[in-house]
Parts: sequence; structure tokens; C-alpha cells
Amino acid sequence: MFATGIENSIPRIQNGRLRIDQMEACGHYARWREDFDLVEELGLAYLRYGPPLHTTLLGPDRHDWEFADVTFADLRRRNISPIVDLCHFGVPDWIGDFQNPDFSEQFARYAGAFARRFPWVQLYTPVNEMFICAQFSAKYGWWNEQGTTDRTFVTALKHIVKANVLAMHEILKVRPDAIFIQSESSEYFHAENPAAIKPAEIENSKRFLSLDLNYGHRVDSEMYEYLFDNGMTKAEYHFFLGHSLRHHCILGNDYYWTNEHRVAANGMTRASGEIFGYSEITRQYYARYRLPVMHTETNIAEGPNGDEAVNWLWKEWANVLRVRNDGVPTVGFTWYSLTDQIDWDVGLREQNNRVHPVGLYDLNRNIRPVGRSYKQLIHDWGTVLPTQSVCLTVPVVPPSEYGHETAARHADEARELRATELATGSAGSAPG
Repeated sequence: MFATGIENSIPRIQNGRLRIDQMEACGHYARWREDFDLVEELGLAYLRYGPPLHTTLLGPDRHDWEFADVTFADLRRRNISPIVDLCHFGVPDWIGDFQNPDFSEQFARYAGAFARRFPWVQLYTPVNEMFICAQFSAKYGWWNEQGTTDRTFVTALKHIVKANVLAMHEILKVRPDAIFIQSESSEYFHAENPAAIKPAEIENSKRFLSLDLNYGHRVDSEMYEYLFDNGMTKAEYHFFLGHSLRHHCILGNDYYWTNEHRVAANGMTRASGEIFGYSEITRQYYARYRLPVMHTETNIAEGPNGDEAVNWLWKEWANVLRVRNDGVPTVGFTWYSLTDQIDWDVGLREQNNRVHPVGLYDLNRNIRPVGRSYKQLIHDWGTVLPTQSVCLTVPVVPPSEYGHETAARHADEARELRATELATGSAGSAPG
């Protein structure tokens, strides 16, 4: 599955006074038809995409579907399969922030409402980059609640992951053959000196927390104490162990040059640049979870030479092939995003209205060199990879086939399987 995405981050900054809306900043609300044209121009059948949560979820069970209705109808007409991103780094004003325990249930109800309105949608990333969302919002103090303590981080994390788990359960009630593609940052922390070994080990355990909880994987003993020391209860922890839907999931992982870190003896971290790279770090995540893998985000800014992003694309693609050739079931690749972004050079911490040239197209919708290279890569490899193993084909029902006899039979089989799962508790019981 070759994909791109339309950046839809919506964090609040400046103590909640300012909303950063990437769809607005990048012109998507006005140019969405043109953006979908570009997806087709690249030869892509998959698009990471979702409606803006803050303007769609107006209150408890209150929705404004106007923008979603027109955009998703057009995606269906074009037979583009959206990987629906329902929450991307922010919540509606009326929820407040990720410290609010009501977020999980309200978001799950919203996910169920979305699935009922768009039953032809099969692929979902309910909450994007759960670990990064909690870290930037509740540990680094950058977004939303701007928390800076371990307790605010754990509080945000447990609410975010619970929201993701509950949303998956709600979606499966409507679409039993739904597939959930996590998009989670894959990280590694390198000790600068012997005194930094212990803090680096702690960070290398902490990086797994969001996926451990999401997949019902028992956390490391040190992280168990960390969670409980910072407000997680036994009942909350056992909720995650008992409601996992990992068998419905693809381990989507993201990799940027900022994903590896140098750790000092005092625990402070800074970006190290690429040391291990995507393939080695992905093998570590696969060894832990044993799920099919998809590279769900990468990019790098086009620099003065004009070929920086092209070279990064080919390096990442080589890493994907290395992982696949090493026996890790790998099902997809994504350059994120379709167009350039705004202010991601400062992590959306400030509103500078500065273009971050990481897109396949610039904001005038002119193709960049990396866009031409990605189009060629898709053309060259799109028909080769499926022949290497027919067993690694994801059972996706294209929008144009929804409701057809074969698709309906597939849905019935998935519904029976889900009923067996619920009856036996073999893949996550339904929340009470």
C-alpha cells in the first residue's frame, strides 16, 4: 500500500488561546478537490486523511458533517481508500485537553458515529501518534494542556490510548472487517557516556508505552512502577490488558531524522540524527509486537541542493526493502505529506506562518523533485512487490466494491469471526 497524507494537526498553543489548524494553513479547505487530483496524479490508491475533529465534533453526540460529507463522497467516487485519521494532536475546545477523562468516551462515540455515516470506510488510524501527542502536550509543555510532569504525561497517555482502544471497538460494531493502522513514532535513545546508560534505558522502555497499552502487552517492570507512581490505577492498567484488538491491527510506524536521540547523564535529550535508521528500529518494534508493519510517515525538508528529500526517500525505501527481505511482513509505505506544511520546523509551537518544504507538492500545488521520484517509485515497484508473496496482501475492500457480493460475504465472515472473539475473549472483550 503506497500512500501519502494530508496534514490535519490541530493542537492549541499559547495556553489554549491559539488553535493551529494545518488544513487551514496549507489551503486544503479551499483546494481539497485539487489535492485529491494530485493524489490520483501520483498513482496512489491510499490516503491518510480525516475530518478536522475540532469543527466536526461540536459537543456530546453533536456533529457537523458538512465538510466530511463532500470530501469523503469525492474520495469514494475516485476509489481512493482513506486511512481515516480521526484525532491528530488536538481536541475540540469544549473537551479542553487530554487531561479530561471524558475525552476517551466522547471520542469513541464520535468514532462510532463516523463509521455509521461512512460504512464503506475500512481503514482507520483512530488517534495519530499517541506517544508523541502525550509527550508534546503533557511532558514537553508544547501543546494543549502544556503539561511538564510525569503525572500529566501518564494522564494524557492513558486517556489517549483508551480513546483509541474504545474507538476501535465502536468501529468494529459497524465494520467488523475494519483494519486499524497505528501511526506511531519509532524512537531510539543513545547514551552519550556511561553515566547516561541508565536514563537512556528508561527512555528506551518508555518509548513502547503507548503501543504496549494499545496492544495489551505487559509493560516492563520499571515502566509498571512508573505508570502506577504517576496516577495509573490497577483497574486502568487491566482495562488495556483485557480489551486489546491487536489482531485487527497493522503496526504503523513513523521515522524522521529526529526520531533518534542522544541522552546525557542528567537525562536531557537532543536529536542525534540517523544512526540506526528505520530498518534496525523497526526490527525492535516488530520483535516486541509481532504484527505486520507499515511505514506510515517520513519526510525531510528540501534544501539548497534540491535533492535532499529525493535522497531521503530512496534511503527510507531501501530500509523498507531491507526490513521486508529480513522476513518482517511489511505492507506499506507513506511519504507524509502531500503538500508542504506550515511551522513544523518548530514543532507547531509557534505561529510563524513559515513554509516547511517537506511535501510532494509545494503549497502552490507544483510538484517537487521528491514528488516526481515518489511517482516513479510507485510505478516501478507497485506491480513487483505483490508478486513476492500473495500472502502479504492486506484484505482491503476498495470503496468501489463496498456492498458487492464478494465484499458482503467477506464482511459476513468478519462479523462471525468478531462474534467468536467476543464470545471467547480471544481478541479483546467489548468494554462494559
